Amino acid sequence: MAKQKQEPKKGRAKGSKAHELEYLIIHCTATPEGREVSEADVRRWHTAPKPKGRGWKQVGYTAMFHLDGSMTTLVKHNDDNIVDTWERTNGALGMNHKSRHIVYVGGCDENMKAKDTRTDKQKKALEEYVKSYTNIHPNWKIAGHYHFASKACPSFNVEEWLEEIGIDERNIYRK
Repeated sequence: MAKQKQEPKKGRAKGSKAHELEYLIIHCTATPEGREVSEADVRRWHTAPKPKGRGWKQVGYTAMFHLDGSMTTLVKHNDDNIVDTWERTNGALGMNHKSRHIVYVGGCDENMKAKDTRTDKQKKALEEYVKSYTNIHPNWKIAGHYHFASKACPSFNVEEWLEEIGIDERNIYRK
């Protein structure tokens, strides 16, 4: 019997460097409680040339969760277990090739100190996203940015929250 030629996964450019998706990393925008952030703000912060921005080619997050619980897709992706180069975001140095990064608006008090400022609507939307995508990616680990950088981001204990919402222990990253 002749061996059938396998088709490349949809959306993968020939010869692209792609890696297996291993992590979902949660971030905050590190902005004051109650202040909304736009897609344009995030794009400017990340892609504007230094010193006004970080000078990155791509934003740091795949999706952003607004104060009202709505979600903005910042970088399109397919739902396979591969992080293609066109899907890669700049959320955590050394982790971007194997991670998806999401962010909620907020994370600081009025004095810019770390604070869990998630609204009930943001919590609900984040929970739905995490659960939905964990069904699609049952082997990934979910972590906070603080696991991979000396930052308070996302300004809440990710492990405790994941336990509260019933995420399986095998999906909770523990350092």
